[in-house]
Amino acid sequence: MRPIQVSRQAAQMAHDNIDRAIKAANDILAQVVIAREAEATILKGPHQDLESYLKAVGHLKEVADFFSLKENFKSCERFLNDINILLSKSSLMIEGEFKKLMITHSKPVDPDLLLCWPSKHQWASDGDAEASGGNSGDSKHPSKSLETAIYMTPILIIPRILSRLHALAQQLIQDGNQQSCYRIYRDARSSALGMSLQKLGVEKLSNDDVERMQLDALEAKIGKWTQFMRIAMRLLLPGERKLCDEVFDGISFNKDQCFAELAGTGVLTLLSFGDAFAESKRSPEKLFVLMDMYEVMHELRPEIEVIFKDSFCSEIREAALGLMKLLKQTAQETFLGFEEVVEKDTSKTNVHDGTVHPLTIYVINHVKFLFDYQSTLKLLFQEFETGSDTEFELGVVLTKIMQALQNNLDGKSKQYKDPALMCIFLANNIHYMVMSVRRSEAKDVLGGDWIQRHRRIVQQNANQYKRVAWGKVVQTLSVQGASSTGTSAPSDLSSSGVSRAMIKERFKSFNMQFEELHAKQSLWTIPDQELRETLRLAIAEVLLPAYRSFVQRFGNLVENEKKPRKYLKYSPEGVDQLLGELFEGQQSGEQKQ
Repeated sequence: MRPIQVSRQAAQMAHDNIDRAIKAANDILAQVVIAREAEATILKGPHQDLESYLKAVGHLKEVADFFSLKENFKSCERFLNDINILLSKSSLMIEGEFKKLMITHSKPVDPDLLLCWPSKHQWASDGDAEASGGNSGDSKHPSKSLETAIYMTPILIIPRILSRLHALAQQLIQDGNQQSCYRIYRDARSSALGMSLQKLGVEKLSNDDVERMQLDALEAKIGKWTQFMRIAMRLLLPGERKLCDEVFDGISFNKDQCFAELAGTGVLTLLSFGDAFAESKRSPEKLFVLMDMYEVMHELRPEIEVIFKDSFCSEIREAALGLMKLLKQTAQETFLGFEEVVEKDTSKTNVHDGTVHPLTIYVINHVKFLFDYQSTLKLLFQEFETGSDTEFELGVVLTKIMQALQNNLDGKSKQYKDPALMCIFLANNIHYMVMSVRRSEAKDVLGGDWIQRHRRIVQQNANQYKRVAWGKVVQTLSVQGASSTGTSAPSDLSSSGVSRAMIKERFKSFNMQFEELHAKQSLWTIPDQELRETLRLAIAEVLLPAYRSFVQRFGNLVENEKKPRKYLKYSPEGVDQLLGELFEGQQSGEQKQ
């Protein structure tokens, strides 16, 4: 029996070995079939059916793992080699597809779309809002965190393509191709962002370029720059940050560093223009555009700190905050330095007719424009850390500016050789200051006392003008102490005992002086109608009663002369009419000629 048992055990063992061999062969054949099917799918490429392609890659990797455990299988090494070659080919195909999609769909955003935001176009805060046609959940329930909902951002890549990019990126990184994935994404999105900014109008300008530009051209560029900064910080960059997060969602990938590198060039180009302008030669005319730039940077500061919060973005963040600090400092120094600029103005503009000087108009306009920037000025004053009320501080600075202007005008008035014209010049300019303040918000800052004090200065100059310009003329109409000594015949004497010869001389002297003053002062200019009429009335109140009285008392002594009009040349009404022609300026004088 024993030989039979031994034979049966051997037969059973052989049978078991055959079964195991058949099973092993079937397993190997199954893996070979899977490999061949995966190969067929992989060779078609990932473009048509990405999901099937990635499944095939997964299956092929499982086959590779299977054969890596079959060291005793004679053809194992050959199979593994073939599979690894196919897997390498699939990695290249995936990389190529990822690159193709990134380049194809990384197009610059239409500048019209950006410039019209948000009134005319659909913006989304969620990746699938456009594809589904539904409303974004974030728009209905905005996050309380600025970090998660900065602003509505544009869809830079449509959701269908976005999901493909996510799957491809995931596969690339699983295959160990993180650097290729990083480089492809960074280069494509950096190019798209740069082109978006370029099409929008952003250009790189050096310090020399800015220095050479005229102020009007600079103001236009700065107006666009502030708009570009808002678009970049509220649309493009949040969009890029969001896109990067979505493409690499759940993937072990250095998204922060990638975003920092793709955003760096475009953002620093934007900031470089601000730096160049802030460092350019200072002038009062630049104050308002400096405040425009500072205002937008201060406004965008929360966005800047959120978008560039991580360590990889520290250079960009510091550059942006550094620009804000530089703009603030330059604006402060320009604002506080305006007083000195006004005080030391040495412009040679000669105002021959005593009208309002261009410096006065310039300074007053400058002060008026300041009140369009009250909120920005308040920010600047807060930086002084004086602890004082900002409106009080503004009043102190404006008072100093006005005093500097007045001091400068006093110096300019001394250029006039005629003291009467000097008075007209000062009255014109101080009156212009007073009226401009009264009609603007400056009155609330400078106060009623300032207005009353300067109105008195106008009146003092008007009174001084009357004395120096018309005192001698009025004096010719006085006959006190001019009685006859008795040498004249009775018929040549007035009832007051004044001789005909003296009266004739007084009439001639009046006519000559009045005509000279009329001819000269008709060319002088008082542009303000109220001040012009006030001065004419002040002259008339002094001159006309004296002249009318003189004519009534002594006119009879010259009426019988052969040429009475030689002496009694003007009636009181005629004098009054001619006084109404004073201070009309050069044009009036030319018409008379």
